[in-house]
Amino acid sequence: MRLLMRMLALSRATRMRRQFRDIEQRALALPPPTSALLAELIAKECAAAQRLEAPHLYGSPPDLKPGSSGTGMDLGHDRARSDNAQVRLRGIALWVAVVYHETREASFPEFADLHRDVLRVMRLIKENAAQPSGNGERWMKSGGEAAA
Repeated sequence: MRLLMRMLALSRATRMRRQFRDIEQRALALPPPTSALLAELIAKECAAAQRLEAPHLYGSPPDLKPGSSGTGMDLGHDRARSDNAQVRLRGIALWVAVVYHETREASFPEFADLHRDVLRVMRLIKENAAQPSGNGERWMKSGGEAAA
């Protein structure tokens, strides 16, 4: 039974890692104003998941058993690949929230490494959101010279 559980955990960690690379690339490519919106959405999704009895099942159908792995991660990843910008942001936020809660207290080392990576991406999104967009500086250089 232990071997089966270990294999299932490794399989899930591999899928999470593959999806993480895609989510990370999409999230870190966003401009600062959009990153600020994404950081806010991630905070809201994490808070909503935290209110559940099983936070890692957030975004999954309500008939799932608490011991099983949820479908919120896959749903978030599918939405993150959408052409619609709002759906894409909500998908990234859902994915980050679900994976954050699923890997937070996991007993396998693969999940602990992934949890640290998710925390790192959350920090980078917040840092990107705090950066000035540079629009005012560009305006001052181009607009100020034209007006003078």
